[in-house]
Amino acid sequence: MTEERKPWSGRFRENTSPIVDAYTTSLAVDQRFALEDVRGSIAHARMLAHQGIIPAGDAEEILAGLLQIREEIEQGRFTMDERLEDVHMNIETRLTQIVGPAAGRLHTARSRNDQVVTDLKLWLKEAIAESIASLHDLQIALVDLAAENRRVVIPGYTHLQRAQPVLAAHHLLAYFEMFERDIGRLADCYARSDVMPLGSGALAGVPYNIDREMVARELEFGAITANSIDAVSDRDFIAEYMSALAIAMMHISRLAEDIVLWSTTEFGFVDLPDAFATGSSIMPQKKNPDVLELARGRSGKVYGALFGLLTTLKGLPLAYNRDLQEDKEPLFVSHDTVNATLNILADLVSQLQFRQLASRRASGGFLLATDVADYLTMKGMPFREAHGVVGRIVAYCEANKKELRQLSLVDYKRFSDLFEADVLQISVWSSVRSRDVPGGTAPRRVAQSIRRARLILRRREEDA
Repeated sequence: MTEERKPWSGRFRENTSPIVDAYTTSLAVDQRFALEDVRGSIAHARMLAHQGIIPAGDAEEILAGLLQIREEIEQGRFTMDERLEDVHMNIETRLTQIVGPAAGRLHTARSRNDQVVTDLKLWLKEAIAESIASLHDLQIALVDLAAENRRVVIPGYTHLQRAQPVLAAHHLLAYFEMFERDIGRLADCYARSDVMPLGSGALAGVPYNIDREMVARELEFGAITANSIDAVSDRDFIAEYMSALAIAMMHISRLAEDIVLWSTTEFGFVDLPDAFATGSSIMPQKKNPDVLELARGRSGKVYGALFGLLTTLKGLPLAYNRDLQEDKEPLFVSHDTVNATLNILADLVSQLQFRQLASRRASGGFLLATDVADYLTMKGMPFREAHGVVGRIVAYCEANKKELRQLSLVDYKRFSDLFEADVLQISVWSSVRSRDVPGGTAPRRVAQSIRRARLILRRREEDA
């Protein structure tokens, strides 16, 4: 390839150095949205012909060539030339090979600056839909697991210390809510990505009688950008998507950590599926939760990609700068990492099994201390006083190596005359049943939450 084939080489006397070509190429990354580039070019060419900006005959040749290129890409027959700068020039060069000089008219009234950001938004809208679908699938797995285990009680924790009994289903549904917020953030991001920049030119607009609304309709954008300088330099939509993914990855990491803990011998609440575990090269008894650990660990990769992009953007003057070429790799890393993790976790969660006996055993000790304090409060004692009384009861139990369930009514009355025989009826099940408030862990409320979650999932599927 000769230097003259570069579209901007007219004012240059020397060729760029080969090491500069290698350093500045973006083809390895941006070839990923080749189909989006063709799609945008098709809409642009149709608009140019409709407005009389290019001859109708040339437009027909251009469109036929672009459709051929699209077919080549879809069938894996399109060859990217590494000597060309980017995906745009590869497609333009191939178009010239197919239709000849008419291909030179396609770039009328556009710049690679507004072309690339249009391609990115087209790609991103599909990526957002894919991420929402992956989150949706994980939610289904969580709701199904919750419904199957709605009578399993486990300790709820604060500070990683056993706190109060909760239904395992209630714990699982907490993650449903987290992922529902993630979907809401992605939906918001979609709305701000659904604004078409094409027609902004390099930065100032274009001196042709273009119809931006026509192109937006064909490309299924909801609106067009209002400022050409902002349009070509804006990467907020990428940062917002990556931010939403980073928060989702934080939720994924927390879920992974809970399952890792639950699957340990010390907890023993769940049985980790063999298909999602690995062994040790030296210790035959080991069953390691590697998938979950990698899910937890890859949150750092997603966070790093986001911080890298924000750092790239933070000092850029308006409008376009070549620094913006560095926006795509972190975007793709975030998207690929999060979606792959969501998909494998959905499979893993769908195969989890709770060990009811182990969780029942873990519900002893002092897990019902708050219930005893609430008992005294309902008998008329101020809660702070009741809290102190039960604290002394717990200290007594520890000194005498007893659990609350082993205390007699005589033992209780040492600490308050308000205790009556019904205190001995306090149990794990009476505890969870008593939390019968909206959002609580009572079986009735959890059943309502499962129904609500299924309704949300069904409505989303109907709207898709």
